[in-house]
Amino acid sequence: MSSVEDRYVELLKLSLLDLLGPSTTRAVPRRRGSVRIEAVPENERDARMSGSDWPANGMTMMGWARLTNLEHCVRDVLARGIPGDMIETGVWRGGAAILMRALVRMRGEDGKRVWLADSFAGLPPPDDSRYPADAHDRHHRFRFLSVTQQEVETHFERYGLLDDGVLFLRGWFSQTLPGLTDQSWCILRLDGDMYESTYVALEHLYPQLSPGGYAIVDDYGAVAGCRQAVEEYRAAHGVSEPLTEIDWTGVYWQKES
Repeated sequence: MSSVEDRYVELLKLSLLDLLGPSTTRAVPRRRGSVRIEAVPENERDARMSGSDWPANGMTMMGWARLTNLEHCVRDVLARGIPGDMIETGVWRGGAAILMRALVRMRGEDGKRVWLADSFAGLPPPDDSRYPADAHDRHHRFRFLSVTQQEVETHFERYGLLDDGVLFLRGWFSQTLPGLTDQSWCILRLDGDMYESTYVALEHLYPQLSPGGYAIVDDYGAVAGCRQAVEEYRAAHGVSEPLTEIDWTGVYWQKES
């Protein structure tokens, strides 16, 4: 990319993190599912860069390292012509998918679509009987994590990126992802937090990930259930490509065969 395009991507990432203005705010989770909104002191802005706080107004919680890793993975598959679309499972306000669509548009790859799979109603209550690793998971209590499809579409519009190449798949993953077996993928970005959400996404999407494509998991280091799902799926299906750490929670690997 040219230096102008590089600068655009850097500014886009800062905007998605809500770090372009003179101040920013965060949502501090409380035990019963509410949040408290407060200003971020100047000396604590590094938490946003590392993706370890909840932006009150930002488009993503990923932090700089995970955004930049996603950028590099997308740029690589586009440069090498890896077949398939891109999908994110668990999109929140759409920041990661906005970055993917921006990079696709910059390359003029009109046939490369970006899918957003989400309930658009928050996370499901844990199904302890089928997925014991999710027992006591509290993500479903936080309405802050529930963002409607209309809100995400509005975010895409504000960045000038809502077009026919952005596809929304609304519903629980167990109901929607099994219908995608005829698709192929070059990027899988999994951000479902829970064991169930992670395993179901790998089960139904990973077999269609093209060789040379990337599987990126957001919550591997932060959520024990997510980490267990990744490890159990990889072991059960003979996935031997090494996991690479992105930061304190994100990991990825490149599919070889």
